[in-house]
Amino acid sequence: MRLVPRGGKTRLPLAASNTMLRRMPEIGKMLMIFGIVLVLLGFALWSGFGAGWLGRLPGDIRIERGHSAFYFPIVTCLIISVVLTLLLSLFRR
Repeated sequence: MRLVPRGGKTRLPLAASNTMLRRMPEIGKMLMIFGIVLVLLGFALWSGFGAGWLGRLPGDIRIERGHSAFYFPIVTCLIISVVLTLLLSLFRR
């Protein structure tokens, strides 16, 4: 059972609070960068960039029969994964 002081607020140990405060600006910068990248990516896709080739690469699976279709862009997903991995590894350093 953990006792709570009269004010109802618990306090973190000084070392834990200092560590969290030092990391907050880093987290804020990272969130801002992710937000800007997402906005730029969204704008690029909205404007039609990649409409001709994105999702139609060799290796993407597309099966159409009658009135139904199955589509799985596996190669496109792999390329996006590699690009995001490289970008995130650059930001980590």
